[in-house]
Amino acid sequence: MAQDENDKDGRDLEAALLAGGPQPVARYTLDVPTGRWWWSDELFEMHGFAPHEVVPTTQLMLAHKHPEDVARVAGVLADVTRTGDPFSCTHRIVDATGRTRILGVVGQGDVDPATGEVTQVAGYFMDLTDSQEALAQAHASRAVSASAARRATIEQAKGALMVVYGLDDDEAFEVLRHHSSVTNEPVRELAARLLASLAGGTDGSSLTREDLDHFFEVPRPPTRTSQAG
Repeated sequence: MAQDENDKDGRDLEAALLAGGPQPVARYTLDVPTGRWWWSDELFEMHGFAPHEVVPTTQLMLAHKHPEDVARVAGVLADVTRTGDPFSCTHRIVDATGRTRILGVVGQGDVDPATGEVTQVAGYFMDLTDSQEALAQAHASRAVSASAARRATIEQAKGALMVVYGLDDDEAFEVLRHHSSVTNEPVRELAARLLASLAGGTDGSSLTREDLDHFFEVPRPPTRTSQAG
């Protein structure tokens, strides 16, 4: 499970970095035997502090983690101080001003060859807040565009039914809904298949009742899955 979470963090971090734009970078080291942290000025700023305004400690760092992420981050820290293995982690913090930020952190430990103990952990923090927000906005825009395209397909199919059958908007949609239940396919897929099968355009200007009657009488073509079965 820990490996799966680490892999997911790595993919999240990679996606955020590939989203474009500069990501502020900060450095850190943790002296494992003493528990002492060193933060670069940028890491203080990421946490909402002026440089050296506070003494960085593990308790302070974990106190600023988002409540839903703190246990996972504590587990990552425990693993790297025990094994020294390289890691990556994407998580949220609530900085000293109350702002929620999204940070990515990478690092690894130094292992004393004589004792096998991890002596130091070092790496980088990256503030991914702007990149993640841009990535989320891009995903949302694509989802809206896809939804609009599906809606347009249904509206065109309804328009053909309204012109040829003389139906109103609700009646045309009910015809599509009924036949989608008969063929066991989503309305948008039925609408797309209807538009693809009709000759003479999709506005109904050269369609006939026979064209539509024929489409609705013909069973839905079998899918690859059903053919394989």
